[in-house]
Amino acid sequence: MDIKGLDYNTQREKLVMSEYGREIQKMVDLAISLPTKEERNRCALTIIRQMENKNPQLRTTPNYERTLWDHLYLMGRKQLDIDWPFDVNEAEKIHSKPKPMQHPVHDEQAQLRHYGRLLGQVFEKLETMPEGPERDALVMQTACQMKRDLMAWGHGSIEDEKVADDLARYTHGKIQIAPQHFHLGRVDLPTGNEGKKGKRKK
Repeated sequence: MDIKGLDYNTQREKLVMSEYGREIQKMVDLAISLPTKEERNRCALTIIRQMENKNPQLRTTPNYERTLWDHLYLMGRKQLDIDWPFDVNEAEKIHSKPKPMQHPVHDEQAQLRHYGRLLGQVFEKLETMPEGPERDALVMQTACQMKRDLMAWGHGSIEDEKVADDLARYTHGKIQIAPQHFHLGRVDLPTGNEGKKGKRKK
């Protein structure tokens, strides 16, 4: 809606550095239009003082003066011809966005969720272990831990078939256990009250 006599910020040119406000931007635009470099230099120093007053918290940061001149350079849109006291060629990096961070583990491990990274490493070890009592013992220890993790994740009872299916899935079919032959038994989660046993009321 355009109402005569009213000037909305949404209808104005977008500010390069909104934290300094539109008045400072107008001062920068005025400095650009001044005919001599001497006048522009004096105007730039005045603007820097106003910017410092607008953002006094910058004084607590290292090299804050350089930061102010970088901001002035950005607000001048490369059109402010003055004797810059600092090298402002790196100023545009202020507005550059950081590169997306890569996930620390690959996608398959990210899907482990409730099992975690350590069990993921155990699954990889089981894939390469030869058959025998040592692998069978590790399979049972792993399956019991998986059941504990599933119970903690789901806050309820877990069927042994679920553990067997997940174990086969995350070892790419190398470890196949039949729940009727590998009954995991009851797995209790810690209640947090173990330290209270044996204590008597005074």
